[in-house]
Amino acid sequence: MKIKVLVVDDEPQILKQLKIGLQGYGYEVSTAATDTEALVMAAQMQPDMIILDIALGTPLDGIEVCRRLREWSTTPVIMLSIRDEEKTKVAALNAGADDYLTKPFGMEELHARIQAVRRRIPSDPGATLRAEIRVGALHINLINRVVEVAGEEVHLTPKEYDLLRLLATHPGKVMTHRAILTEIWGAENNEMDHYVRVFINQIRKKLRENPEHNIRYILNEPGVGYRFVALD
Repeated sequence: MKIKVLVVDDEPQILKQLKIGLQGYGYEVSTAATDTEALVMAAQMQPDMIILDIALGTPLDGIEVCRRLREWSTTPVIMLSIRDEEKTKVAALNAGADDYLTKPFGMEELHARIQAVRRRIPSDPGATLRAEIRVGALHINLINRVVEVAGEEVHLTPKEYDLLRLLATHPGKVMTHRAILTEIWGAENNEMDHYVRVFINQIRKKLRENPEHNIRYILNEPGVGYRFVALD
């Protein structure tokens, strides 16, 4: 079975060169030229590898696209850039990139990098999270960061969305107060349990939870933390 590679770059000539070059090494190659295309195609085709240019001329640059991908995808990412500064590499790696390649480069080197990353990070299709989560009347689109209840969009603050996403992408798993605080507010705030309680209550109201009618999405684990309901 051919290895599926998604190449993301806003320069048509580079996309064409990379596609032809990678196909020459036997890869099945798809391309995207914008941030939106990249996220949608990553969800639809579930590639084995993503080659992502850091300087996309779209609302989201490559680093932010990688960060968004990491909210729901474990697919390995190799970032491309004309910049060789350490701070740019660090930013890319902190966003979730698995490798970084500076332009210009040869196809042989890119092929070697792909193979090296795949050896280091074995492919595990089951590890890729759902790009959309549906349970009851609740629909969470992780690609566009849109939350709806009964078809009506719910407006969450960035922190509320991040907290809901964290719980929803680990359905059925108990998340401790400390784990939630560290992930959403940072390790320096891991004793501020009241943050979590306040935000959970706000989210529940916006999602129209109604225990009397058995409409629950976030469950309490007394003295431990919270758990998102198991998905079908």
